[in-house]
Amino acid sequence: MSVLLIVVIVIAIILVLMYNSLVAKKNQVDNIFAGIDTQLKKRYDLIPNLVATVQKYMEHEKGILEEVTKLRAEANKPNISDEQKMKLDAKVTSALGSIMVAVENYPELKANENVMHLQRSLNEVEEQISAARRAYNQAVTDYNNALEMIPTNFMASAMGYTHKEVFEIPDEQRQNVNVKELFNS
Repeated sequence: MSVLLIVVIVIAIILVLMYNSLVAKKNQVDNIFAGIDTQLKKRYDLIPNLVATVQKYMEHEKGILEEVTKLRAEANKPNISDEQKMKLDAKVTSALGSIMVAVENYPELKANENVMHLQRSLNEVEEQISAARRAYNQAVTDYNNALEMIPTNFMASAMGYTHKEVFEIPDEQRQNVNVKELFNS
């Protein structure tokens, strides 16, 4: 009878350890995503200042400014899913990059102290977002591995845990930058 009791105790300990490991991995992913959310909020808070500062100079780029403003409004809606936040993040990153490239075409704007401060602030936030994305992707990879590996996959399935997506670079950002175009515009 004691051998059976030992086997039951060992199995119970293994199940508890698997359960706790999965919960810890899920909570790690959620925690890091919350950190990304905070950084994205910082970025979204800078956008109105950037748009207000550059719009009087950048009449030809009015569409870009309107797009980034629209994306910011979408991102600040309550109850959007993590997947929607990730997609909006990619679009905002692209739109902000277009604005920064366009700023290069306006010497008086490049020299504007407010614009230079906003660019530095945005660069700092972008670096923090990038670091948070890397941490998030690693946590998601660990989490997803646990969902797929035996024996934790059985426990994860019983707990209703599902696969999570990593942050990916949009196709537009994967393309090489045409340096000639940048310097000829």
